[in-house]
Amino acid sequence: MVSVDNVSKIYKTKFNEVKALDDISLKIEDGEFVVIRGSSGCGKTTLLLAIGGMLRPTDGRIIIDNSDIYDMSIRERAIFRAKNIGFVFQMFHLVPYLSLIDNVLLPAKSGIAQSEKEYGVELVKRLHLSGRERHRPSELSAGEKQRAAIARALFNHPKIILADEPTGNLDPDNAGEVIGYLSEFHRSGGTVIVVTHGTVADQYADRIIHLKEGRLS
Repeated sequence: MVSVDNVSKIYKTKFNEVKALDDISLKIEDGEFVVIRGSSGCGKTTLLLAIGGMLRPTDGRIIIDNSDIYDMSIRERAIFRAKNIGFVFQMFHLVPYLSLIDNVLLPAKSGIAQSEKEYGVELVKRLHLSGRERHRPSELSAGEKQRAAIARALFNHPKIILADEPTGNLDPDNAGEVIGYLSEFHRSGGTVIVVTHGTVADQYADRIIHLKEGRLS
């Protein structure tokens, strides 16, 4: 499903260069649940964004479902990402002026079909958010915000979910619940990649990959 081939990423500043990723190569099979673990600043978020088609590597290639995503145009890559990849972030990234249900429906194309609305409502129920549909993010708890973000990630029936520290702002109970939903997606055949410095996802992982100073260790 995912092939990372000799990928490096260098951030250039006015005074120096920082090599966030240093010749990374790895393969993730269709239907795997993979945890990429490392301390803050090790390059794990950079790697996740590169895999997700949101950050072009300095060197190397990233192949997803037999497509070289950085050989695509920006528009082609955006369409590919919308069809195939769901994202879950530590800071939720919900649109503050939209209701919970409108945040869930956000990935839909303009002119939302009735079937899409019904599926959005189904996701809200599945993630135990019923009764909160019209609440804005400021009116939700941290756990509710992350569950709404997962519902949004699931909306377009992605093949892969990429999760960046999805439990970083949650208490242990909510953290376990969120990882449980990602595990449900995995059990249904989806591919999950979680980057984290914690261990809450370990019990669900098929494989744990360690990243240190931009290199696999």
